[in-house]
Amino acid sequence: MRYVALILLILLIALQVRLWTGQGGLHETWRLRERVEEQKAENAKLKARNDTLAAEVEDLKHGDEAIEERARAEIGLLKPGETFYQVVDQNADKSKDGKGR
Repeated sequence: MRYVALILLILLIALQVRLWTGQGGLHETWRLRERVEEQKAENAKLKARNDTLAAEVEDLKHGDEAIEERARAEIGLLKPGETFYQVVDQNADKSKDGKGR
């Protein structure tokens, strides 16, 4: 009977070691859960970015105002008869030269 108990104890210890440290063990399971949570957070950020880009594409396809706004901002487009005025802050120029206050 002592040999059976000893064999069962050794088997129990071996199974516990495998459970805690082996492939598919608790440590690996915890690590994988953390990676899944990190990936979910990354996916949520990318989904929000994709939704924003999809809305922008839809707006550019169907909205003339968005196209006009983008052309004005990116390439300086003016409508016929419009005059472009650029306001320059003199204090900003001095601070760039290093001669600021």
